[in-house]
Amino acid sequence: MHRFTLPTMTCGGCARAVTKALQGVDPHARIETDPPAREVRVESARERAAFLAALADAGFPATP
Repeated sequence: MHRFTLPTMTCGGCARAVTKALQGVDPHARIETDPPAREVRVESARERAAFLAALADAGFPATP
């Protein structure tokens, strides 16, 4: 399970964009977004770096 903090994910629209970006890396990933906490959890066998790159490309860079 990968956990990411996304300071710019503030609403449901942001959460949908984040989900779409992450599904581009792994269409079968289990993704849970929590806009109030600005957190996303991803269950996938893919590497963390691929998800970090997709998030950054979508305008939602993750903080450590």
